[in-house]
Amino acid sequence: MSQVQPSVGGAPVAAQRRQQEGGGIGQTIAGVVRMAVMWYFAMKFFAPKRPASNGPSVLLSNTFDKGEPMDMWLYLTEKDKFNDFSNEDALYWHETNIPYGVWGPTSTRKRTLTYYPSEALKHNGSLYAHVFFARSGHPADPSDPEYDPKSAFGGTHSVVVYLRKSKVDKKKSLLDETSQMEDDSQIETKEEGPVEYISYWKPNITINLLDDFNRYQHNNIPQTVVGYLNVDFESARYYPIIYFNDFWLLRDKLTAVNETVGELPLNLEVGPISVTKWQWFLQIEQAFQMHRSYGSMLEGEADELKRVFLEGNPYLLAITMAVSLLHSLFDFLAFKNDIQFWNKNKSMEGLSAKSVVLNFVCQVIIFLYLLDNETSWMILFSSGIGLCIEFWKIGKAMHVEIDRSGRIPLLKFRDRESYANNKTKEYDDIAMKYLSYVLFFLAACFAVYSLKYDKHKSWYSWILSSLTSCVYMFGFIMMCPQLFINYKLKSVAHMPWRQMTYKFLNTIIDDLFAFVIKMPLLHRLSVFRDDVIFLIYLYQRWVYPVDKKRVNEFGFGGAEEETQQSQITEGAESSSTQEGDKKTN
Repeated sequence: MSQVQPSVGGAPVAAQRRQQEGGGIGQTIAGVVRMAVMWYFAMKFFAPKRPASNGPSVLLSNTFDKGEPMDMWLYLTEKDKFNDFSNEDALYWHETNIPYGVWGPTSTRKRTLTYYPSEALKHNGSLYAHVFFARSGHPADPSDPEYDPKSAFGGTHSVVVYLRKSKVDKKKSLLDETSQMEDDSQIETKEEGPVEYISYWKPNITINLLDDFNRYQHNNIPQTVVGYLNVDFESARYYPIIYFNDFWLLRDKLTAVNETVGELPLNLEVGPISVTKWQWFLQIEQAFQMHRSYGSMLEGEADELKRVFLEGNPYLLAITMAVSLLHSLFDFLAFKNDIQFWNKNKSMEGLSAKSVVLNFVCQVIIFLYLLDNETSWMILFSSGIGLCIEFWKIGKAMHVEIDRSGRIPLLKFRDRESYANNKTKEYDDIAMKYLSYVLFFLAACFAVYSLKYDKHKSWYSWILSSLTSCVYMFGFIMMCPQLFINYKLKSVAHMPWRQMTYKFLNTIIDDLFAFVIKMPLLHRLSVFRDDVIFLIYLYQRWVYPVDKKRVNEFGFGGAEEETQQSQITEGAESSSTQEGDKKTN
């Protein structure tokens, strides 16, 4: 059987679309966790070691004891440096007797207040939170006569984050000339200016004190800790690490700061955090950054993953991850068996050669569409590999020759004898003839609808997007020619059932995701259309008896296998007879 759907790297296009919309969350979670673990072990085993000193190793210990009470001050200023401790207007929060490293209600403090931004802050200004801790009864002001540098420490955190302004949408209505001219002028104006950034307000400031009382060798501090540790080498002590926890602060919770904003909410919280949890937060953020740098994660996907952990059921999340791993496994097995089938296939009898060519055309359309939409190089590479594989399949399904009769060498395709010299080609031509009528009609209707109601960058983009949408929406129709050939031949012995089984299992998984992931009802029903085709395949396998004379998926007939088996049996019986004669003699 041919590849019955247009494929990307061996996976069907329709299935790939459902994976992106359904199973993508679980797969991305698994990828992030895998990347975080790899980063942890890379930092642990392969990071450069600090050079060992000639003297004896000195153990560093925490400056504060477990349960020791602390006082805290939080100042808000528009400068990144702070030393004006006498400014009472800048002091927004003060807490006393916070037990360090103790887990309980007394160690967690919260406060909610309203901040009134200045005019400078409304015009892309900055605001910083300066947090200071000191032993209870000790001042945090260095100018105070009773100040002890070994009893106080602090940190600074930006309350405003600058995010790049969204890119100008270059799409326009191709039919409305007035709208098209206005869109062109707006795009030219926006592209001439520099990149714009907008300031956003963080409504939450979570201050976590790391519950860490480990003793570190001064010349062998772990790489996961050394960048955050403030060490006083004279006293062989290190100060507690202050971690400003923005991990759960999603972008949709941020507030754009502009002239219309009169007041801003601010939720403050201080509490302990364990070393394990702190390192996991850092490693997952590192994994997000690595995925974005590789092009495998778009902006906003990290927030969606965090939202799953915040709002999702943990049991459902665990099931989603497990099913996603199975989905990846079945994808790999289906891909492996697909390559194995075409590599060992010796006959095109009963297989649709035109579907293979149509799959290649669909893959070209998808690749050009991804290229036109500035897709990440990782996805382009994957699509390019799928394009090469589909072209390789054409060489297995047909004779590919180079015609050098003209000035420019051209590729010439010719049907294989096993395909042209039997009823397969006739049935394939009939099925593709009526299928082309349906596809052309649907493609034309959708193209007209898209041209009238949607916006596009150019006429070229309109053609590509219309063709790609038809491939995604109507790709399952290209599975029908093989059904027609099976029906006419009254046999399914030529089909690669092992590959079909893995793809059918993946389809079932996609159906499960359709109930888990939030989506419109019509789209949820559309994911079941491939199931109808697969069920028809199963019905054909059940209703049509296996033809022993027809070659199987590896190019061998059942009669040949029976002959080989009978020869082996006869040889074994002859050998046993000879051994019995020898013993008798």
